[in-house]
Amino acid sequence: MKLRAIHHVAIIVSDIQAAKDFYIDKLGFEVIRENYREQRKDWKLDLRIGEGTEAVELEIFAEPDPPKRVNRPEACGLRHLAFHVEDIETAAAELEKRGITCEPIRTDEYTNKKMTFFFDPDGLPLELHE
Repeated sequence: MKLRAIHHVAIIVSDIQAAKDFYIDKLGFEVIRENYREQRKDWKLDLRIGEGTEAVELEIFAEPDPPKRVNRPEACGLRHLAFHVEDIETAAAELEKRGITCEPIRTDEYTNKKMTFFFDPDGLPLELHE
């Protein structure tokens, strides 16, 4: 077996409208499909960023009353999502203009690349990595 790429990442959110505003309107993800799943009483929103073989999908599940995310100490499971950007200062400034606060930019001690973190409406850590 040869794994070729990451196809998608799935997250659970508490508010579908807040997630749409954040991921579509502020971060620029493209909607692939959106469905209300009556049997589960939840929304499933499929988004995409990137083009062609570089595209990655983000599956968003909006479930009624999901448990809160465990923060500290960090629990097993998804730690954060990281997005590649060409110019971190410009990207962070664009997020700030859209009302999204970033942590101070720092340099990863292992890769020597600039990085910063910000958070989605449910507190999921997201990273910009240059």
